[in-house]
Amino acid sequence: ATILSAQCTDEKVNQITPSLFQKYPKPSDFASVDKQELEAEIRPTGFFRNKAKSIINASKKIVEDFGGKVPDNMEDLVTLPGVARKTANIVLSSAFKKAEGIAVDTHVRRLSQRLGLSKEKDPDKIEKDLMEIVPKKYWLDFNYLLVNHGRKICSARKPLCPKCGVKHLCPSAKDFYSEADLNP
Repeated sequence: ATILSAQCTDEKVNQITPSLFQKYPKPSDFASVDKQELEAEIRPTGFFRNKAKSIINASKKIVEDFGGKVPDNMEDLVTLPGVARKTANIVLSSAFKKAEGIAVDTHVRRLSQRLGLSKEKDPDKIEKDLMEIVPKKYWLDFNYLLVNHGRKICSARKPLCPKCGVKHLCPSAKDFYSEADLNP
């Protein structure tokens, strides 16, 4: 599901995954699926050819190298085709409740820059900056909080700064709204 989520909404992924996991409940099922069949099933998520290839190849590696069990550590997860740190962090936090880093998606990147938490553009460098300032005990929740805040309040085009609970801490709020709008 995490591979499908790249450049796709959670809503769309959540529409597709129940039937997908019912049809292919184990990594060995995905490893042996016909690529074109899987492409057709995941087409609505976009980039379906690359995603199908990554899912099949990652599943083969999980079967061959990890006995059919999804690895529960960063080092092994990032060896899987189509899996980089962001995907690995999401798998570790969602499936294993482990924090080995902070997943940096488009929302986390945008908010990290707007809030002045990182000046970097590269997700790995942003993650490093965040890991230095956010206590590890909060890592599991941090991505979730920023993603939700980015979706509901601090959107890319028209952030709702007057409704923001941290507008007084945000150096970017004044770029979008006047002082009068921020503090009516």
